[in-house]
Amino acid sequence: MNYEDFFQSELDLLRSQGNYRVFANLQRQPGSFPRVMHKRAGSVGGARDEVTVWCSNDYLGMGQHPLVLEAMHEALDNCGAGAGGTRNIAGTNHYHVLLEEELADLHGKDAALLFNSGYMSNWAAIGTLAARLSGCVVLSDAKNHASMIEGARHSRARIEVFAHNSPEDLDRRLAALDPASPKLVMFESIYSMDGDIAPIAEICDVAEKHNALTYLDEVHAVGLYGPRGGGIAEREGIMHRLDVIEGTLAKGYGVIGGYITGSANLVDYVRSFASGFIFTTALPPAIAAGALASIRHLKASDTERREQQRLVALLRGKLTAAGVPHYNNPSHIVPVMVGDAALCKQISDTLLEQHGVYVQPINYPTVARGTERLRITPSPKHTDADVDHLVGALSAIWSQMDLARAA
Repeated sequence: MNYEDFFQSELDLLRSQGNYRVFANLQRQPGSFPRVMHKRAGSVGGARDEVTVWCSNDYLGMGQHPLVLEAMHEALDNCGAGAGGTRNIAGTNHYHVLLEEELADLHGKDAALLFNSGYMSNWAAIGTLAARLSGCVVLSDAKNHASMIEGARHSRARIEVFAHNSPEDLDRRLAALDPASPKLVMFESIYSMDGDIAPIAEICDVAEKHNALTYLDEVHAVGLYGPRGGGIAEREGIMHRLDVIEGTLAKGYGVIGGYITGSANLVDYVRSFASGFIFTTALPPAIAAGALASIRHLKASDTERREQQRLVALLRGKLTAAGVPHYNNPSHIVPVMVGDAALCKQISDTLLEQHGVYVQPINYPTVARGTERLRITPSPKHTDADVDHLVGALSAIWSQMDLARAA
């Protein structure tokens, strides 16, 4: 077999389908979010342009908040760059202890456990629970994130996929199972591509009826919803009904890392048996310190959340008035629907090159073919003028490409 020819042909196929991914060369600048510097491909002398980012998962701009940066600088000076190894071998840094206590408090749980990413926390926690609960059946929402799906697959447990956001289908599937078998119901609060929100209370009703554990992924909600940023479950007053609440430090909190929260025994069980925790070098202390500062700030401050919600409403209204098709949902995620991979990339390129706007195209396999989109995420750092500029650019492109009729 000619391996190089194989790799080349597969990459060529991606390009022909419009699904080949090109990463924009961007440099974030402290204090200027959502403005970044973009190095143009093939530019002479490394010329850079300032562009406005509209697709960041640093939803509240906390990645450049002065309190976060100050905490990270202090921890770096006090503790050095790295954690020194796994927590089992190198020990637990005090910042890890403080951060886990803060996360447990955020979700009203006994305990929390840190991982190096949200992907890892889902993969390791779900994989461990489903594998070690003998005869466990995993009930997975049809639109769950890849990390949740991979965790369930890794466990080799039986997986039942229930219709998206359907407590009724979940109930039917649970009712068909052995009442004595362990069951794990896993779902998300906000689904990141469509921005729709799960009926958490109704899913809990069904899970409790069938004595199933509930596992809620709040990665796109923590920091952004609830009076202290605890997510959708906090906003709805039902955190106590979830057995596991999982989240990330890389989106609303602007740093990196993932975590689970739950009962002391459940969290200790995952800590003791999850290979994805045991054999992985711990987060650097400076990262933990930055996340700790971000969480503490957003527990006390609602300013960022309210301003983001205002900008989201403003953007939606202006997109509607301009005739730019966008998916209506109750969250902060604004998907502008295109429906064609090549066209989606073309629009993204035009926004960047002609309008100084960066929005990455979302194509297969992240979303189903035919549902390609631009996923826009307003932040409290955007201005009303930024909204006008974005909508004006999209409106002009829609007219140029005759997308209004096609939509």
